[in-house]
Amino acid sequence: MIAPISPASMGETLVWAAGAILSAGALLWIWRHGERTRPDLIGLMVASGASTLWCALAAGLGADHTAAILAAMTRNLALIATIFCLFAADGRSASVKPVRPLIIALVLVQLLQPVVLLIGNRISGVPDLAEAVFQARLLIDMLVAIGALMLLHNLYAGAPNALRPVLRWTGIALAGIFAFDLNLYMLAYLGGAMPELLGNIRGLFAGIMAVLFALGMNAAGPRVQFSPSRIVTFRTLSLVLIGGYLSAMVLVTKSLAMLGGEVARASQIVFVAAAVVGAAIALPSSRLRGWLRVTATKHLFQHRYDYRQEWLRFTRTIGHGGASGASLEERAVKALADMTESPAGLLLMPNEEAQLELTARWNWPTIAVPAVAGDFALSGLLEQHNLILAFDEARAGIDHCGETAQLPEWLLEADDVWALVPLIHFDRLVGVIVLARPRTPRQLDWEDFDLLRVAGQQLASYLAEQAGQQALMDASRFDEFNRRIAFVMHDIKNLVSQLSLLAANAERHADNPAFRADMLVTLRNSADKLSALLARLGRYGSGQVNALGPIDLVELARTMAERFKSAHPVALTREATVMVMGNREALEQTLIHLVQNAIDASEPDMPVFLDVTTQGLHGTIEVVDAGAGMSPEFVRTGLFKPFVSSKAGGFGIGAFEARELVRAMGGRIAVESREGLGTRFAVALPLAEVARLREVDGFDDGSAQKVA
Repeated sequence: MIAPISPASMGETLVWAAGAILSAGALLWIWRHGERTRPDLIGLMVASGASTLWCALAAGLGADHTAAILAAMTRNLALIATIFCLFAADGRSASVKPVRPLIIALVLVQLLQPVVLLIGNRISGVPDLAEAVFQARLLIDMLVAIGALMLLHNLYAGAPNALRPVLRWTGIALAGIFAFDLNLYMLAYLGGAMPELLGNIRGLFAGIMAVLFALGMNAAGPRVQFSPSRIVTFRTLSLVLIGGYLSAMVLVTKSLAMLGGEVARASQIVFVAAAVVGAAIALPSSRLRGWLRVTATKHLFQHRYDYRQEWLRFTRTIGHGGASGASLEERAVKALADMTESPAGLLLMPNEEAQLELTARWNWPTIAVPAVAGDFALSGLLEQHNLILAFDEARAGIDHCGETAQLPEWLLEADDVWALVPLIHFDRLVGVIVLARPRTPRQLDWEDFDLLRVAGQQLASYLAEQAGQQALMDASRFDEFNRRIAFVMHDIKNLVSQLSLLAANAERHADNPAFRADMLVTLRNSADKLSALLARLGRYGSGQVNALGPIDLVELARTMAERFKSAHPVALTREATVMVMGNREALEQTLIHLVQNAIDASEPDMPVFLDVTTQGLHGTIEVVDAGAGMSPEFVRTGLFKPFVSSKAGGFGIGAFEARELVRAMGGRIAVESREGLGTRFAVALPLAEVARLREVDGFDDGSAQKVA
């Protein structure tokens, strides 16, 4: 009569049978779908077959049966052969030589297993000897596992990048098998008997590892990924942290209980109270939750940006102007906007008074930008903190570094303004890029901040390098210009001397009085004109104006209107008396240039307006036209630059000279222009009374150094 199978043995049999089924399925998968070029194909097929046989024999005959033990040994030998094939897979013949002795030693140690097993069968009746045989078998298995793990470590650490995808799944499975065996046999050796639970699940674990072999044997295998949603991950991470927190509390309280007595109870109470208070403070913290969210996103999820593609596109945009001939400033805005899929953007750059001004715009013609787009306080704050601003947060009242109070109203009121990125170069603010809201609305996150900050620094270096090159070019052209002017001045001096001598000789030797009189008038007029020209040329680049005195701006404005009335209508809009301190000749020369430019830019029937006002301690005369206007880029980079002119054939010196003359008088020139709408130049000079009081008090605020 056959004895019934106990529930325990029935469960063990089913576990081994499951391992056999999984191993057989892995063998079939490798045989049908495995890549034929894989170096580990044959070894893993033999190992999966041996694993199938081992689990089947263990299910039918028992795990301690001789046939099952030999099948397990065969599997181990096949796995060692697989490791050797992987070492030689990438042609590292120099790497195979040092490991070949270890491979041979492991094979020999594993082949001792049948010898020890045979001895054990012969002396099974002697308990002491049977125990020694059992320990010898465990030592053999432990040595094999340790040697295999060492080989796997050296294999993966020295593998090239091309081989690592091959090793990924196979290496995990091999390491899992030998690590499981090492722990199992170590516990058995220390405990004197095979651990029941680990011993019973050996077959199932072997089947699972065989499935990993199968996953790594085709091209689709290494791409299998577990991709939980972010919400699931955050909640799972929270549960893990809470579980760890509770486990730590239990562990510490149990440890304190071992102290015994009143001290233990008091320590437990103090610890529990401190832990509860700490949890009550930390868990509701939005900063802590934000940190956990960012940390989990950084390390558990694939990044939003393909940084290689983004950097290649960024470099192409900056390096190629394209058929449209876009300036570097426009390309900088586009490069940053493309990264965040922003449809438009602006570039604001600080002027010499650290106020932000519009320099370039890309795809954003509708937004109205004031002449002073941002105050110097905003520039300083952005420069100090390198802060990327999310305007949705600013509109919601979220303030990080006091930036909300410094943001201009026109940015906050424009709903399509999305982000502001400072461009920092060597701790100096080079510019600011304002990005429009993407077509797919979303919030800025840590990855956007990291990428925009790095890209902004790169753009700042490009813009700073361009400014340095432009300054060198201007200096070089100025040197050439000054050399030429030196020759001109020398020739004019000679001409003046000759004309003066001719006038003196004609005065003494001319016979015809009428002719002499006409010649004298002509020669003296010519000498005066050349002397005036010489004086004018001598002022170029000097920045100095002598003989300052009171000037009636209204009277000067009337003179300008009378001077140009025959060529173009010039109207005076205000006539309140305003007295300023300056040099009349220099100021008149400045206004002649500005009014002439306004006339050139206006239609014949469109008047040019002169507006005289008082603003604080300065008197101002404005020249306003409704002409073609100028682009922000030209106002920023070309208007006051020598040798740059918007007129065909223009030399580009007039605007530069006008600004230098006004600066030398302690004033400044401001300009506002919109393409298609017109231009307003404002020349501001200190009031005469204010200048007189300063002179009396000996006060000098350095106003002569102020810039336009």
